[in-house]
Parts: sequence; C-alpha cells; structure tokens
Amino acid sequence: MSGLPVELHQHPGIWRGGELARTGCPGIASGFAALDAELPGGGWPCGALTEILPQHEGIGELRILGPALAQLASRKKFITWISPPHLPYAPALAAAGIALERILIVKTTRDSDSLWATEQALRSAACGGVLAWPRDIRYPQLRRLQLAAEDGRCLAVLFRATEAAREPSPAVLRIALATSAGGLALSILKRRGAPLSRPIFLPAAPPAAANRSTSTGFNIHVVDSLASAATAAGSISARFALA
Repeated sequence: MSGLPVELHQHPGIWRGGELARTGCPGIASGFAALDAELPGGGWPCGALTEILPQHEGIGELRILGPALAQLASRKKFITWISPPHLPYAPALAAAGIALERILIVKTTRDSDSLWATEQALRSAACGGVLAWPRDIRYPQLRRLQLAAEDGRCLAVLFRATEAAREPSPAVLRIALATSAGGLALSILKRRGAPLSRPIFLPAAPPAAANRSTSTGFNIHVVDSLASAATAAGSISARFALA
C-alpha cells in the first residue's frame, strides 16, 4: 500500500491540477515551440482525438499541421483526408515536405459514409494521420472515433465549425483558431492538464518553412490554399471514392 501514491502519480491518466498531463506516447512535434510547450506529450497527440475549430476555412488550419504531416510522410506513413471541403493544393504540400505518394483522399456524399471511412482509417493501423471534416456529428459518434484513434495510435484530427465549441466532446485536445497580426492566435479550449487562459500566437510561418519557401518559391501558407479540381486531381497520387 505504501507504494500506491507513487504508482498513481506515475499513471499517464492522472495528473496534478496545476500541471500538464503525462502521455503514454510522445506527441508529434508541431514545428512551433510555443505550441509544443503547451501540449501534453510535447506535440500533437497520438492515439487520441484532436479537434481544430477555425474561424473560417483556409485560416491556417492545415499550415499548423504541415510539419507534423511532413514527419509522418517521411516515416512512410499514409495520411488520409476524409471529405475535405476542397482538394488540397499538391505543389504546396510538396513544398512543405509532404510526400504526395503518402496522401490518400476519400470523397464521400453522405455523412454516414464519412464517419465510417474515418473510423476504418483510424483503426486500420496503416495510417500515420487521419484528417476529417465531418459535417454533422454527435457525441456517440465522436466517442467511437476517440476509441478508434486509441486503437490505431495515429494522429487523428477533426476540423469542425467554431460553434462546436459549445458542445461536449471526448476529444483530448480542442483548439480554436483566429487571425492575429498576420499570424494565428490559438486558443486551447481543452487539454489534459491545467487550463490555459491566454492564446498562443504563432508567426506567419515556422522558421523551417520560411527557409524552404526561399528556395522553392512556395510558402507554407499555401498549404491552406484552394485548388481547382483539375489542378489538384492531376497532382495528387491517390483518390478514393465511396458511393
């Protein structure tokens, strides 16, 4: 019994109220030191659900994931995009260091198909990251995705409208995005650990991306740009469709 308090304190599911939680596996570095310092595990969580709530589409919701996606692609992991609102701009992804042959895009016409595809991708163990844009999702469905993320132990990100912040969610991390002085203001609405009352301000591009843009002519901002279907379809290596 004397060792019980120590065992409890070392358990990854238990933390003191004034500190960040410990995690069972290291996070994926975001490429932004200020953000990593405030995330349990030192980066984007693996094996858990993350929700990103942008003020509007294209604000930078993909840019903040760019370095992490590049890491996953370099490890030969697939990155699956479920029902993105627009086809990604392939030249910008390549300029950000994200290997296009590691990207899979799933297009669906029904919400139920999107949720099914997201859950299967999370559980498959074939994906290093799953990005999804659910149009209509309820708590029980979110819970299923959280459990699937735990099984697959990959980066699992849902992009939702800002209004979703008023709804309960089992996601371990919820971040709202807004513009600020040419960069981004990230408000951590939920994390495992002490709450964060102040926003995190990120510059227009991380240093690595800024250096890369000098030589390539692309800036990591362009990851969030929209491409015509014709341009993107000819550049992305794989597309999958569900009836």
